[in-house]
Amino acid sequence: MDEMIYLAMTGARQTEYAQTINSNNLANASTTGFRADLHAFSSAPVYGPGVETRVNAVVDSYGTDFSQGPIASTGRDLDIAIQGEGFIAVQAPDGTEAYTRAGDLRMEPGGLLTTGAGHLVLGDGGPVAVPPQASLLIGNDGTISIQALGQGPETLSQVDRIKLVNPDVSRLQKGPDGLLRLPDGDVAAPDAGVQITSGALEQSNVNVAKTLVNMIELARQYEMQVNVMKSAEENADAAASLMRLG
Repeated sequence: MDEMIYLAMTGARQTEYAQTINSNNLANASTTGFRADLHAFSSAPVYGPGVETRVNAVVDSYGTDFSQGPIASTGRDLDIAIQGEGFIAVQAPDGTEAYTRAGDLRMEPGGLLTTGAGHLVLGDGGPVAVPPQASLLIGNDGTISIQALGQGPETLSQVDRIKLVNPDVSRLQKGPDGLLRLPDGDVAAPDAGVQITSGALEQSNVNVAKTLVNMIELARQYEMQVNVMKSAEENADAAASLMRLG
């Protein structure tokens, strides 16, 4: 009986963990540039005294889905979407360099360029700072050009270039803040091959229909494992009754 309860309890706990990952993906289905987390069940033997006949189903988180999400046109000058592979370099809250696909840029009162989540966008020499301007243009290579106040459109001048990178995605690690980082504090070099589209945003790559189906399946699995624990308890009670009769 103890083995039956233990296996069902472990399965329920792992299913709950898988449901947490799945629910987080669903909650970010409308988050700009979000990359879905991946998970899968695998078999792990139960080690201990006796014959190794019992196997647990455990959940493994095996990285991030880096497939591109749909591109939506916004017409906003500060919205950018990366074409194909690549990432925007930003400064994480701890001061380290991190990477994102979220191109919903904002201009702070002091001229600093940030993402919608408030992370500073990095340029050639650090955080991008834009002087007061009448208009702003972001080129396909990340160059930021402005029309100075009181000047005509023929006076566009380049003020900085957004750092665009294309590291090996197999090395990228996703943090709790949703930002991607290279291990051991490594920093990716700028990549001139990364191109962006202005006036557009990349949406989350979460497949909502598939995620909802997974949620239902995981809920049923959890219910089944709880029922197994109830059956084990009923069997134990029945066995105890028989022992008392004897």
